Amino acid sequence: MAYLDNSATTQPCASAIDAMVRCMREGFYNPSSVYRPAVDAFRAVRDCHELLLRAVHGENCDLIFTSGGTEANNLAILGAVHRMRGPQVVAVSAVEHPSVREAFEQLRAEGHDVRVIGVDPQGALNWEQLERALDDGASLVSCMQVNNETGALLDAARLHRTVNGRALIHVDGVQGFLRVPFEMKYADMYTLSGHKIHGPKGIGALIVKKGVRLAPRQIGGGQESGMRSGTENTPGIAGLRAAAEELMRMQSTLGAELMQKKLHLIEAFRRAVPELLINGPESELAAPHIVNISFPGVRGEVMLHALEAEGVYASTGSACSSKKLKVSGVLTAMGIRPDRAEWALRFSLSPHTTIEEIDDAAEKLGAIYATLKRFKRR
Repeated sequence: MAYLDNSATTQPCASAIDAMVRCMREGFYNPSSVYRPAVDAFRAVRDCHELLLRAVHGENCDLIFTSGGTEANNLAILGAVHRMRGPQVVAVSAVEHPSVREAFEQLRAEGHDVRVIGVDPQGALNWEQLERALDDGASLVSCMQVNNETGALLDAARLHRTVNGRALIHVDGVQGFLRVPFEMKYADMYTLSGHKIHGPKGIGALIVKKGVRLAPRQIGGGQESGMRSGTENTPGIAGLRAAAEELMRMQSTLGAELMQKKLHLIEAFRRAVPELLINGPESELAAPHIVNISFPGVRGEVMLHALEAEGVYASTGSACSSKKLKVSGVLTAMGIRPDRAEWALRFSLSPHTTIEEIDDAAEKLGAIYATLKRFKRR
């Protein structure tokens, strides 16, 4: 088997699984209770808070645990705007994840002025469009750190300089956290998710600069400083902490190792299919773990299932929308031709992806493409 769909989800690492089991067996206490074992559970939650903040240099920030990236994005976007007075001008890039895109569609339905900021064929923001939105009074700007389909990187420093304090900046870091460095000096809010970094599903977080005001989306007992009520998911938090610790120990070499694997994949796939086309930025200028490839004349969905039959797993795009869309809206927004977009597959790697998996996938890919391209539609 070659699992090359790590942007959809990752396999939980052994340390995360062990931490969760230990928490459920021994540390199951409610962190809001006042006796000693519960206080220990509270301290474990607090320690994870501090670890995640350190990972993004968030010394002047708070952290709110959520059920994952979608809830964190919703809390950031809807929570921020709902604390503002009157209709707002808000800006979002054209290539966002559905959890961001749909939140802005809800704001549009509520009467807010949503400006969609275009991107170029490399996935970079149209800075002139953003500047116009800011000149018109935009109060919130939302962009993803790493595009989940192409690996295009946000120029967070330029975004911060361009906004220059005129609006809140939300960065969806779900595909970037701990794989591409980030510092909270460039954003007011930052989203992360456990299952993208070899932790469990059902846990994520929103990091928020102190002083940023949000309207809670979930009310009740007042947990997470009143921003996300509900008894904390302590096993999920334990797993997230263990997974984050493991990736943080790899930080000095992780990016280079992932990039080496990605470049090897591209080279091996190109030998197997010389006609292939890379969508998005130059490979070495993109995130080290994601590459989007079109195989001319073969629909991505057909290629996906042919690879699956041989034990190779990839994706046609965002796992949250791949069952709904025939052609990627992200690729279309980048100006990629509809037929080329229809041929596209995303391959995404992890620290645990092996060169042997990649070579096995390349060998199978070559044979599959040679067969399928004979049936190219006229």
